[in-house]
Amino acid sequence: MADVVVTDAPEARRFEAHLDGELAGFLDYARDDERIALVHTEVDPAYGGKGIGSQLARFALDTARGDGIRVLALCPFVVRWVEKHPEYGDIVDLARTRG
Repeated sequence: MADVVVTDAPEARRFEAHLDGELAGFLDYARDDERIALVHTEVDPAYGGKGIGSQLARFALDTARGDGIRVLALCPFVVRWVEKHPEYGDIVDLARTRG
């Protein structure tokens, strides 16, 4: 299996993960000069269990860190992912939902 390639698709306002040339998943965002809100992560069921969502989250957070902006994690998947990766806690504000 080929490597997953994650890229920023700013015209679509999302990060995209491609595997073998096919769109495997994406993470929608809204961004301004100071912050990026990570809104929704979706992975094609055919690519489930391959860590695509995690690669999207890591890429988005690394991009934000590199750009010097804060992250508002609205997507429940990203919230859970960041809770397991405290090394990103310095740039992330977590949206909490009531369950």
